[in-house]
Amino acid sequence: MKIYNTLTRKKEEFVPLEEGHVRMYVCGPTVYNYIHIGNARPMIVFDTVRRYLEHKGYDVNYVSNFTDVDDKIIKKANEEGVDASVISQRFIREAQKDMESLNVKEATHHPRATEEIGGMIDMIQTLIDKDHAYAVDGTVYFRTRSFKDYGKLSKKNIDDLEAGHRDIKVTGEAGKEDPLDFVLWKPKKEGEPSWPSPWGDGRPGWHIECSVMAKKYLGEQIDIHAGGEDLIFPHHENEIAQSEACNEKEFAHYWMHNGFLNIDNVKMSKSLGNFFTVREIGEKYDLQVLRFFMLSAHYRSPLNFSADLMAAAKNGLDRILTAVDRLRSIEGEDHPMDENEQEQIKALEALCQKFDRAMDDDFNTADAVSAVFEMVRLANVQATSQSSAKFVSTVLKAIVEYSDILGIITEREEEMLDEDIEALIAERQSARKAKNFARADEIRQMLLEKGIILEDTREGVKWKRA
Repeated sequence: MKIYNTLTRKKEEFVPLEEGHVRMYVCGPTVYNYIHIGNARPMIVFDTVRRYLEHKGYDVNYVSNFTDVDDKIIKKANEEGVDASVISQRFIREAQKDMESLNVKEATHHPRATEEIGGMIDMIQTLIDKDHAYAVDGTVYFRTRSFKDYGKLSKKNIDDLEAGHRDIKVTGEAGKEDPLDFVLWKPKKEGEPSWPSPWGDGRPGWHIECSVMAKKYLGEQIDIHAGGEDLIFPHHENEIAQSEACNEKEFAHYWMHNGFLNIDNVKMSKSLGNFFTVREIGEKYDLQVLRFFMLSAHYRSPLNFSADLMAAAKNGLDRILTAVDRLRSIEGEDHPMDENEQEQIKALEALCQKFDRAMDDDFNTADAVSAVFEMVRLANVQATSQSSAKFVSTVLKAIVEYSDILGIITEREEEMLDEDIEALIAERQSARKAKNFARADEIRQMLLEKGIILEDTREGVKWKRA
């Protein structure tokens, strides 16, 4: 199995640090709002990587964090007049709901930055003791030039950065020894959460949290570190500097980064009005369609989101689900497989191998999906009511198993009756009138999970099946 390693810019044979085990860290979202579909891509991509590694027999320790202290969280908390923890806890719950709807497996560990402050203070102190960091008036900076390999992930030259690159400069930091030094600890400001430290009350910088959480839950060295390509610099570059300066050994063996997501060939941006949350997309489509769409291209390629492409993804997913439904309805006959069926099973096994070859080649989900479609085609042509029960069950098992590796749920939920939908809508309206918005939102989400999309209009609530 080969993985494209951002660190070396080439595909490399995957050899874990410990045979049979994989230590994998994936940068999670900053929880100040609902997750957007740009957040969803790495969640889906690296969940699929994990599923395939488990299919190959690896025991995967999968860690993905929540950044629950950040300027954006604090800003939203101040706007609402609540503690920052209220905002972060709210949107962690909402992120977990969306991840469940996307069929993203629960991580082995989901650490939160605010629960790991002690470890961050310890690592910062170690960096100071090793002369890689220094404190000035309550702020602690990392000495970027003290780490000789700085820039090895992003391939940025440190002298070019000094000549004018602004990516890692922070305004208002006159105490820096060098403009390239970055913050490990920030002093307390009015209206912000803070924790006591040897350098005064304050809070950690963003980069230190992942170094600390990866070390705590996976060890000083890990197999795979992953995230969106926007994190390569400065976040992942700074993680490497911190971790390797502290631990004096290679931090991560393989670095994986997914490509950007565009909307109708334009970069997603709130200012352009083409910014969509997963929750908003879920009001128009079953989120299994979004997952299937995300896997339709190689994870390192840019991916363009559009209504036409989502419609194509829905049709493709329906082909698989319809084939599975038909196979489940065929009882088959109680006799051994005949010669033709045995030949078809060999063809099916070849398609399973084709799937594995695609995924072994840097997790090429586009080609893996193509192999599943070929399995569906074989099933549609060869499996009939006259087929042996053994043949039907073998074909069904293969399609379900390989769909599951992609995180595609092949069990359709039973459709709700119209009268049950209307009753829930009436209950939702009553809850809204009583200002019980939590219950109203719960009912809307419950209907959405059943494939029922609501639209509030002047004429009342209208609904349709996804």
